[in-house]
Amino acid sequence: VRMEEFKVSGAKLVEKLKSISKEGNVRRVVLRNPQGRVLMDVPLNAGIAASALLPFWAAVASVAVLATDYTVLVERDPAAPPR
Repeated sequence: VRMEEFKVSGAKLVEKLKSISKEGNVRRVVLRNPQGRVLMDVPLNAGIAASALLPFWAAVASVAVLATDYTVLVERDPAAPPR
């Protein structure tokens, strides 16, 4: 398992998470606020249906409104090829 960390502003949060979720080798996404508190910890599977992600996008949109800096941790499966 490989972890990556990204720093993004609230304005770019949804855009960054959408691009990450389209990659086929992402297992999990963790969203933290500037104080390090975990706001969301969402497992993602390559076969997940778009309709199943609707609650995820609603939660992301409500968090992004705060327009502060966030840390996005991405857990990747090195065995799965990226799309």
